[in-house]
Formats: sequence, C-alpha cells, structure tokens
Amino acid sequence: MRFNVFQVSRRGGRETNEDRMGYCYTREAGLFALADGMGGHPEGEVAAQIALQTLAALFQQDARPVIDDPQGFLQESIVIAHQQLLRYAASKGLSDTPRTTVVACILQGNQAWWAHCGDSRLYLVRAGKLIARTRDHSYSELQEALGRVARAGEAFNRNVLFTCLGSPGKPMIDCQGPLVLEAGDRMLLCSDGLWGSVEDGEIVQQLDDLTISEAVPELVEQALRRGGERSDNVTVLAVEWEGEGDPAGDTTQNLGNSGFASTIQGPPDADLMAGIAAMDDEEIERSIREINEVIRQSGRGVKSR
Repeated sequence: MRFNVFQVSRRGGRETNEDRMGYCYTREAGLFALADGMGGHPEGEVAAQIALQTLAALFQQDARPVIDDPQGFLQESIVIAHQQLLRYAASKGLSDTPRTTVVACILQGNQAWWAHCGDSRLYLVRAGKLIARTRDHSYSELQEALGRVARAGEAFNRNVLFTCLGSPGKPMIDCQGPLVLEAGDRMLLCSDGLWGSVEDGEIVQQLDDLTISEAVPELVEQALRRGGERSDNVTVLAVEWEGEGDPAGDTTQNLGNSGFASTIQGPPDADLMAGIAAMDDEEIERSIREINEVIRQSGRGVKSR
C-alpha cells in the first residue's frame, strides 16, 4: 500500500503535553492512532501512552500482514486498552484512574475503518468535501445530535465528556467502516486542541488547498494563535492515501525483516504485556457485549457527516 503521513504535536498554554500519537504498519495494513490524556485525573500522559502502546502491540500481533476483521480489532483493542488503564491504576494503588480519549484508523487494501472514544476526532476529506467526521462523546455534541437548541443564557460545555478510557463505567466505542478509499483521500486525526479553535470548514479547506506537510503545521499554528496564552495542546496526524501497489516514498518500502514498523514510542512494558496476555477471550467478549449494550440503550449509533 502507498500512503504519506505527517504529524505534529505542540504544547499550548498547559504545563505538560498529555497528547500522544503514532502509527505502525506492515506492507499491507496500517494503524494510525491518537490519544489525549484527560486533565483533572492523574497521569494523563501515561493513560494516552498506555492506550497507544496497547493498540500497537495488538496490531503487531494480529497483522500477518493484514487484520482479519479490522472493525472487530479496533473495538476489541480499545476495550483492552481501557482495561489496561484500570489494571495500571490498581497496580500503582492510585485513588483515581488515569483517563484518555482515543481515535484510531486502519487502512488496509483500499478501505478504511475507524473507531473512537471521547472527543478526539477523525476527518476524512475527498476532493474538498468532508466525507465523514466522528461525533464527539460530549454532552454538547449529544444535544446537537438530538436537535436541542440552547436557550438564552444557556451553554453546552463541550469539554464535558460522558465516556472515555479509564473511567469506572464501560466506555462507549463508536466504529465506522469499511469505506472504500480513492487516491488522494486525506484523513486527519486530531485532539480537541485543534477543532476547538479551528472550524471544520477551515480544516477541510486547508487539507484541500495544501499538501498534508503544509496543511498540518499551518492548522496547528492557527489553533495555537487563536487559543492564545491559554491554548490547549494541539496534536494532529494526517494521512494521504495514494493507493494499492508497490510503495512509493518513505513508507512501507523501508520495512525491516520483521515486516513491521512503528513510530509509537517505546515498547509496552512487561506488566502491560502480562496484563494483555492474562485476558482471556471470554473476558474480552463479555466486555464488548456490555459496551454494545450501553451504546444500544443510549440510542446513539455510529454517525458521520
């Protein structure tokens, strides 16, 4: 497969940058992921890192060289990442669990699948049009989806989420795909530090007008300028799909003998891998069934726009 990727993460007016991003790939499949550690809870950066390391470890394990069931993989691996955060908090004796949002995408063959939990977003742009965009798991987005208009003097706080990884309750995981890709399609994964300051239309326009290596830095700088001294951290990972066939540029042609490469920092530690190995299929399937039931009862299916 052939793709180009460009990623940037900048600290805004925060003491630390708790965002994490990265991608890993074989010759025939790629996983792209971004996580935003949540403030107000301990070790947000650790939560984001554990989430990405878990996804990368499971992708390396299952992509031989493709994922048999990409949508099932995304849902299952995000469930496992959530459970790893609970295990981590218990092992450290933390009174509160580190928490994070996550958005992840698999490109394989000429198709894309994606999933998310929280308010980190994926945009898919084709020929200057927004083909799909994830719906945030926030009360403000829920009110919009329900068609509720805020009354005079009332405001919906976009920062209040009703689900994330690491929370005591079962997380909601929205999955989408497969979507058939066309050469030139661009996918952008981002933290709320970007979309909170830059409108969807502007994101689409920049992705259409510029190369991703030009558009991503410009979007990030724009978000930081608008956010000012109190700007949130801004993290963006963009991918341009070039099609199937022999790789071009600095992508899959540079794979080593293992047939796998990753930019996600550091291998999972022994405790993390032991926790993953300790989870049996029945436990994972039970968690997925419970999460699907939460989604069904909420009346919120997968949405795109």
